[in-house]
Amino acid sequence: MALSECWWILAIVAVASYLFGNINTAIIISKLLKKDIRTQGSGNPGTMNMSRVFGLKIGALVLLLDILKGVLPTLIAGFIFGDKTFEGTSLPITLICRYTAGFFVILGHIFPVFYKFKGGKGIASTIGVFLVAEWYVALIFGVVALAFIFITRIGSMGSFLATTPPAIYACIDIYNTYYKPQTEVANQHLAYFIVVDLLILGIVFLTWFAHRQNIERLLSGDEHPTNWLQMIKDLKLKRKIKPAEQNAEPTDKASSADKTDGDKGGNS
Repeated sequence: MALSECWWILAIVAVASYLFGNINTAIIISKLLKKDIRTQGSGNPGTMNMSRVFGLKIGALVLLLDILKGVLPTLIAGFIFGDKTFEGTSLPITLICRYTAGFFVILGHIFPVFYKFKGGKGIASTIGVFLVAEWYVALIFGVVALAFIFITRIGSMGSFLATTPPAIYACIDIYNTYYKPQTEVANQHLAYFIVVDLLILGIVFLTWFAHRQNIERLLSGDEHPTNWLQMIKDLKLKRKIKPAEQNAEPTDKASSADKTDGDKGGNS
């Protein structure tokens, strides 16, 4: 299949993925909870800030939905061309289509036109993209990142651990699969390798750029801590307080009733 026959499909994938990326679940959920996450905490409409403001359950929900936002367009894009290759080569069109969707969904998440180009930082959605492309590597480094954040409380550094290694691995894997085996490297193989790698590294660049203020705070030692252990303790405390409050309500009502009866007796 020639590029001239499929470029318009890639363009549609790019636009559709960008618009899908504009859907910010953190903003939607926070407004349903009668607040705007953009005016709370750090102001970032993402998992970390939602966890700090609304608790771990809401943060986990946003994390899951944002991961799905990266998974869905990337997964769908992978089925569009099937096993078709570029004309005269063994280079799959699917790979370019998949990472086109991945790049533009992250672009839409970080720079959404619907929210005046002010969105989230794209980590969860990037994890979703790499879960489709290199699921086992993304899963391993996702667990490593969670453990790192839990131990060190440095959320931004954990975010980089979750996304950058899978991107580097993907580039190496593509090099070993489609570029290195060529005895005589044709121009189309070189162009293919460059385009796919630019899309992959572009995703990582977007997330790093979105974290530029976090990087500055990391270098100055002023980064905001992400204390998940304290959030868990707070969640347990809330669970204990609720039953106590419910048990106290009948007693309070009874006391109020006795007081009322006493007042009536005094008035008579």
